[in-house]
Amino acid sequence: MSAGTPGPNDPTHRTPPPPATPPQSDVPPRPAAAPGAPPPAAPPSSPPQAAPATGPGGPATEHGGPAAPTPPPAPGAAADNPTPPGAGNQHTGAHVPADEGIGSAGTASGGTPPPPPHGPTDGPWATFAPPPRRRRRGGLVAAVALATLIAGGIGGGAGYLLADNAGNDRATSTVNSSNGSGVQERSPESVAGIAEAALPSVVTIQAEGDREGGTGTGFVYDEEGHILTNNHVVESASQGGRLTVTFSDGESYEAELVGGAQGYDIAVLRLVDPGDRDLQPLPVGNSDDVVVGDTTVAIGAPYGLSGTVTTGIVSAKNRPVASSDGMGGRSSYMSALQTDASINPGNSGGPLLDAEGAVIGVNSAIQSNSSAPGQQAGSVGLGFAIPVNQAVRVAKDLIESGEPVYAVIGVSVGMTETSSGGAQISTEGDGQNDAVTPGGPADEAGLRPGDSIVKFGDRVIDSGPTLISEIWTYEPGDTVELTYVRDGNEQTTEITLDSRVGDQE
Repeated sequence: MSAGTPGPNDPTHRTPPPPATPPQSDVPPRPAAAPGAPPPAAPPSSPPQAAPATGPGGPATEHGGPAAPTPPPAPGAAADNPTPPGAGNQHTGAHVPADEGIGSAGTASGGTPPPPPHGPTDGPWATFAPPPRRRRRGGLVAAVALATLIAGGIGGGAGYLLADNAGNDRATSTVNSSNGSGVQERSPESVAGIAEAALPSVVTIQAEGDREGGTGTGFVYDEEGHILTNNHVVESASQGGRLTVTFSDGESYEAELVGGAQGYDIAVLRLVDPGDRDLQPLPVGNSDDVVVGDTTVAIGAPYGLSGTVTTGIVSAKNRPVASSDGMGGRSSYMSALQTDASINPGNSGGPLLDAEGAVIGVNSAIQSNSSAPGQQAGSVGLGFAIPVNQAVRVAKDLIESGEPVYAVIGVSVGMTETSSGGAQISTEGDGQNDAVTPGGPADEAGLRPGDSIVKFGDRVIDSGPTLISEIWTYEPGDTVELTYVRDGNEQTTEITLDSRVGDQE
């Protein structure tokens, strides 16, 4: 496989052992007896119930939301969560296909790290078995976050599409942005002012496929009726399914899929007949200008509650994140904006705004602290958004041709961390692709099988997923400085990126 997908020699993913959790009992504490009163009869005892094994972060999930509001998850329930490098969605012995981002000409099957096994696992980003119901929430589990999130793993954050509501199939809008009479006006620069201006341009998306469906969020991209969202929100309806877009005033419209980019987790819809609706595109900011500590405002439909507004700050930039639907699908990669604004299942595809009300990111995944089967992931203040500069670039390609364009370098790399660090180029091909594509960018730059790429541009590389996330922030034709290690010696060269059109099958 090429860079961006795991290699055949990569070990199965490892997750750190769960923290010790004392047995929990479901028997309530015995009330204190009044002075002189006989002791109360002991209630029937229940055997101690061990708390589900979870790691430091809990399962990560995508932010698509339930079709209808659901009760809040139990404490520790999982939400849209990203996983740090080395944990969660790691590939088992497969190399990243060159086309996956690192870039070889061919594409190997299973080019992305396989999802975690069904059922809760012992890692902090353990995932759940697919729910039996047909409706899924629009959210991904974080599988590749920086190693700083948790030790040992691929590093990165992604979100797995998790559970659904127990029987509720209809989304419900419960928020109205209009000011009632007698309500004091808020400054346009306040969070209330930002929310009032943005809510009419944020939509709840209902995707219905043959066997499953889900809800998520999107926002008006232009006056031609294009809606920007996450690919995983609409993927269930990509093969002839039905897409419905509902605005904050309750008006619903049929939509069609213009194109989706699975690798970037970006999709564009178009309203089939907007009629005389006054479409107001959200202003787009510059995600490159964002700094840690800047104010953020997230809008979406968590748990089906349309028009929900939450606030926070930019907690980090350039956070490598990998996401998967947890059902054997290929992973998506991003160098994300991290925020502590509350993001939950259903927020996927919604806008992350700055203090001026401009879009700086597309909410996509979260890290949660729960891996209990049947529970929904919930926010713990670790949310991840696709930088808007990248999202807009991908959206333009989708609108122009219906296909995404990826930058590639033409190598196959391992998807697990190595003792020496960096993203190691496979020593052998994957059966369909050479470890280094002959005549490709890496070959022209002098890279060889077995080299470890430790820096790309000004970003330190600690794993294959981190390398893919970083490569995809560039455009084909860009020339980037690359540092690699060979036989213990560090060398630096320049590499000019090639391109791949479309997602790998």
